[in-house]
Amino acid sequence: MTSLSLEQISAQLESQNSADRMVALANLRNIPAPDAVPLIKKVLNDESLQVRSMAVFALGVKPTEECYPILVKLLETDPDYGIRADAAGALGYLEDIRAFDALVRAFYEDTQWLVRFSAAVSLGNLKDPRAREVLLKALESEHVVIQQAAISALGEIKAVEVLDRLLNFAQSEDWLIRQRLAEALGNLPSAKSISALKYLQKDSNSQVAEAAAYSLDRLSKAE
Repeated sequence: MTSLSLEQISAQLESQNSADRMVALANLRNIPAPDAVPLIKKVLNDESLQVRSMAVFALGVKPTEECYPILVKLLETDPDYGIRADAAGALGYLEDIRAFDALVRAFYEDTQWLVRFSAAVSLGNLKDPRAREVLLKALESEHVVIQQAAISALGEIKAVEVLDRLLNFAQSEDWLIRQRLAEALGNLPSAKSISALKYLQKDSNSQVAEAAAYSLDRLSKAE
């Protein structure tokens, strides 16, 4: 993809063609955040949901002081659940600890599973141990993807004290659950983790077995 200048990107964001606007947003990847954010803001209310989604994501990877309040407002008030989920995800990319309360509220109060999934993932990205209780709640979700996110996030916040709850998933029928568990255990040093990882290393799914082997290696090097 040919890189566009700042002026060209700005002009292309005014195009009537949504594909042109998406290409313009993609070209912001190498533009410094202070220059990129004013252009991203131009399409935050775009008629195309795809363009809006790209713009919201871009705010998460081009952090300025403006990004955090914009994303929290989108998470809390946008009528489209996809955009709310994008905002939750972008807040995780920002890794701004101020987002903790907004993400917890989104998990408990939003009725859409996709938003709750994104909130759980981002709580892991923040690496704040206060997320333990909400993530334990997420383990009980009827949606497998939310369980997957919670397992990963509990690993991210290094919640060794909930290890027994996590080990309940070692024989899950869902191989992605087992893979997430194998990955999470690499952040949770204990004899129980090592025992579980040796078990998962023999898993019938190669990706689970590889994740377990990698986590065992991590734990042995950490020692």
